[in-house]
Amino acid sequence: MQKINKLNRFKKKNNDFIRKFTAGVKIIEVDGTGRLLIPKDLAVFGGISKEIVVASAVNIVEIWDKDKYEQSISGSADDFADLAEEVMGQDDEDYGIS
Repeated sequence: MQKINKLNRFKKKNNDFIRKFTAGVKIIEVDGTGRLLIPKDLAVFGGISKEIVVASAVNIVEIWDKDKYEQSISGSADDFADLAEEVMGQDDEDYGIS
């Protein structure tokens, strides 16, 4: 959001991106017993049925339908190794990962 807030809103392309990126954003409050109520439209959009997975994605929390989450992370170890090399296997010293 910090990067998005720095975009020049006088550029149509930026405004279009911001509008689409934030289209489903909703403020959700915790109720008195510590529960979150997922708005119906977001549950439908996410295909959330009965069982969910709450997953950490570095600095955000994702809420998934259990079956969709398992499909998303399924795959061979070789597929993940290839993905890790492509995404994280950079020679740039800025990342501090070796």
